[in-house]
Amino acid sequence: MVRERSAKPSYASSILARASNIFSRLVWLLVFLSPSVFAQGGPPYYTNDPGTPGNLQWEINLAYMPFLYPDHSIAHTPDVDINFGLGDRIQLTYENAWLRVDNPSPVKFGLGQDQLGFKWRFYDNKDSGFAVSLFPQVSINNLNNSVARGITPRGASVILPLEFSKKLGPIDLNWEAGYNLVHRGPDGWLAGVVVGHEFTKNLELDAEFYSTGTFHPSTDQETLGAGLRYKIHPPVILLLMAGRSVQTAGTSQPYFVGYFGFQFLLPPRPFEKE
Repeated sequence: MVRERSAKPSYASSILARASNIFSRLVWLLVFLSPSVFAQGGPPYYTNDPGTPGNLQWEINLAYMPFLYPDHSIAHTPDVDINFGLGDRIQLTYENAWLRVDNPSPVKFGLGQDQLGFKWRFYDNKDSGFAVSLFPQVSINNLNNSVARGITPRGASVILPLEFSKKLGPIDLNWEAGYNLVHRGPDGWLAGVVVGHEFTKNLELDAEFYSTGTFHPSTDQETLGAGLRYKIHPPVILLLMAGRSVQTAGTSQPYFVGYFGFQFLLPPRPFEKE
């Protein structure tokens, strides 16, 4: 997905240890709530998973995504994420957003970068519950003045991540790690983990730890979030997520991030039974 994420040098390694401790407590809380746990990356979370829509199936996500900082804000109004399945293991993705940037006032509006992706789930073992996918994505600017007005980055970028899912006893985990190759900017990395629980056949709650950063200069940003998916009625699913930076809110550390939207599975079909 299009991610408006900035970063700054880490204050101390103890902060990361604290974040890991908090997230591990969330994981164990979900484990003890029930013997049956379900988790899945992708919207409304930043971490992607190996899942694909299915052959000739569409998955369309429409959402409002705010990124709020003490001295500025960025919002996707809306974010449009379109996915199409080719066979059972391939997904084609297009994403963009109409951006609202308040940095500083007056508020500016403009089209974000086009993000084009190709996901291939090259390993899927049903017996062990382990799956792996490769999901390269390229972001490029449109022929508009968003760059000149400071709305989008100056150059293109390529994300090269791997996504994993694995059943570990009563829990299912999704995690992602990748390299971000940036033109006219510092290269970086991304990593995330999502764990959750399906409380009913329609309601799923999840927790996420997500981290991004750059190598030169060395920067990082970590967020903790919690969210839900609620299957309203085929083909509509409600998607909600809210979180904040692990570090103290500042110029490059958000005090709030969110995802408020809907997912449409087309053509309409009954929801899959978990």
